[in-house]
Amino acid sequence: MIVHVGSILHAYTDGRSEVEAGGNTVRAVLDDLEARYPGIRFRIVDEQDRVRPHVRIFVGQVPAADLDTRIGARDQLHVLAALSGG
Repeated sequence: MIVHVGSILHAYTDGRSEVEAGGNTVRAVLDDLEARYPGIRFRIVDEQDRVRPHVRIFVGQVPAADLDTRIGARDQLHVLAALSGG
């Protein structure tokens, strides 16, 4: 499946905004992304295995409820992170 990643995560994806990953839940896709792009999962999920407050994950156009949200074979995942600073 195609995973769209926000620009704040491009440092982990070799500058790419779209990457490939597999899995049938958000958790499985993030695990696959971690195998392909080490370090990316920690920027999305915290130590308690929760999506970080500044990150939003969408399955298609629908916000993912949690990491166990199911993903269909034709769905696309969008991982967006808020930028902050001054």
